Amino acid sequence: MENYIVNTLMESRSFLDRFASRPANVAAVKAGAELMIGALRAGNCIYSCGNGGSMSDAMHFAEELTGRYRQNRAGLAATAISDPGHISCVANDFGYEYIFSRYLQARAKPGDCVLAISTSGRSKNVIMAAEYAREAGLTVVSLTGAPGSPLAGLADADISAGASEFADRVQEVHIKVIHILIELIERDFFPENYR
Repeated sequence: MENYIVNTLMESRSFLDRFASRPANVAAVKAGAELMIGALRAGNCIYSCGNGGSMSDAMHFAEELTGRYRQNRAGLAATAISDPGHISCVANDFGYEYIFSRYLQARAKPGDCVLAISTSGRSKNVIMAAEYAREAGLTVVSLTGAPGSPLAGLADADISAGASEFADRVQEVHIKVIHILIELIERDFFPENYR
């Protein structure tokens, strides 16, 4: 059992090291943060969405912005599309693929930003959210797995964790990137917290 634990940690570290060693990935994270900061500076909101573990990541992202990350500061405008009433209503009446795009249609405005999370980059409902966002004048930052996915093609900034046989390796990079995005946003709005 100990060998399995160590091997798993080493495999995870190797996957993260590979991501960090590619300058294009660092540039993509920077571009995503800049889009989010720009939206917030203009008085807009960041919406986040994903399925399963990616929904949990979307919720984690939003609550860290509305609440706090490392130190106390004012809340920032972020909403995870995760309301069970909305999801069950839209899934029942229109189809599961519409759960995120309908929410954006009801609430989002031009200049808002969407964090669209899909380990495969092929989740239909997340793709439809990105398509709606593009049509409605929102910016899109995507967190995906293997590069070149349909979702990546819709994003203003795609942050691709890289190809992996298993989604958990991709999700481990995603949560690290989410924490970096939050920190970069905080550093821009609340530099006094990082002296």
